[in-house]
Amino acid sequence: MSHEPLPAAPTLSWTQGDTGHTAVWFSASGAPAPKKVQVVDDSLTADDAHRLAAHGTAMLWQGDYHNARQLLSAMARRLPIFSRHDGEHVAKAFYRYRQGRTQRARMLGLLLVPLEAGPTVALRRAPDVADAWRAAAGDVVGPVVAPLQDVLGAVGAYEWRRNGVFVQELDAVIYPHYGTFAPIRSEYLGLVAQAPLPSQELAFDIGTGTGVLAAIVAQRGVKRVVATDSEPRAIACAQDNLERLRLADVVEATEGDMFPDGRAPLVLCNPPWLPGTANTLLDNAVYDPKSRMLKAFLNGLAGHLMPGGEGWLVISDLAEYLGLRSREELLEWIDKGGLEVLGKLDTPPKHPRSMDRSDPFFAARSKETTSLWRLGAKA
Repeated sequence: MSHEPLPAAPTLSWTQGDTGHTAVWFSASGAPAPKKVQVVDDSLTADDAHRLAAHGTAMLWQGDYHNARQLLSAMARRLPIFSRHDGEHVAKAFYRYRQGRTQRARMLGLLLVPLEAGPTVALRRAPDVADAWRAAAGDVVGPVVAPLQDVLGAVGAYEWRRNGVFVQELDAVIYPHYGTFAPIRSEYLGLVAQAPLPSQELAFDIGTGTGVLAAIVAQRGVKRVVATDSEPRAIACAQDNLERLRLADVVEATEGDMFPDGRAPLVLCNPPWLPGTANTLLDNAVYDPKSRMLKAFLNGLAGHLMPGGEGWLVISDLAEYLGLRSREELLEWIDKGGLEVLGKLDTPPKHPRSMDRSDPFFAARSKETTSLWRLGAKA
């Protein structure tokens, strides 16, 4: 039996003095290895770092770890702050805002640090990142180079995983893994906890993430739940949480794209709420390129509902206020999927950004409503 060889890991090459070096390249966002690399140390100023990054030159840090963190912060302060233009259409402004965020992430991602087997960051005064890095990217068996902000992201995500997020609807703590969205906006969880169940026999949870929605319906008495997600790390996260909640015998978390086989009296989905390109792992929980997941759910739902069953679509209307999707489009997609609206539960936003008047999109965020659409197959 023949097997296709695994693709070779991407590498980064640079010269230090007269000696050439190569290391495995890691980027959480999947960015390609920089072509221009300059070795730098504590003598590099923030202005020079900003200038190098603006020209696409990566900086491989060889100095003190904490000085590198300070330099990254100083670089960030030199990047332009987004502001709305007078009379600018909200959709155009949001597109420009996202472009700026992408450019910002690209430039800050050019400050690089070396990692060695351990895994350890091979810099003076570097903290112990072994557990955090393994959870995010696996083990390190040889020289690796990664953006400093990816190291910081792995450490921050590991703290979320260790501390967890208390979910009132479960009266328990959920532990999000690296790259899996933390359920910190409780209003949509409350909708799933309150909506009348069409049946307690079986439910499908599409795009389960941490497994929180599957856990809520299981705790409400649904006897069997099949939860799917296309990301292996999300399935691992969901399985871990379900074991902790003692619901693993009720909820089966399985890797798959959208629907499992068969039909169910309840099929629920909380897709990313905004149309747009995902630039990071966490963006996948917020941005749905060309509304692909939303459309796939609406197009396939009728074929996976038992007679009299309900599909629960949990989604915000923020995209409508940002000019990214209209209510008419959503209703048209529902209709084209052979579905009808049976009812809708609404809740206002409770998160801090909805009350932050300094946010350039406060007008849209303050009007936002999160809804649970109860959908049924047309007769």
